[in-house]
Amino acid sequence: MSQRTVQLLIGQLLTDEEARLRFLRQPLGTLATLRAQGVELTNSEIEALVETDRTLWDSAAARLHPRLQRCSLRTCHPEPGREH
Repeated sequence: MSQRTVQLLIGQLLTDEEARLRFLRQPLGTLATLRAQGVELTNSEIEALVETDRTLWDSAAARLHPRLQRCSLRTCHPEPGREH
């Protein structure tokens, strides 16, 4: 996998709440699905992503500005008068 692909995948996990929730619930299954969809992931990269401290994903995402986030429709409730 290229460094660019690693960056894109990590960026998706940080900015896409549904992707992050899927990954946190089933890390191996999520990465296997991405691999099946053509994302080039080596076994070593999958292992490294799965072994990354799980608290990092939500903690880092919480520090991003909300406009950089795509939230889950199940958990995101916009303030009245604000559009996402």
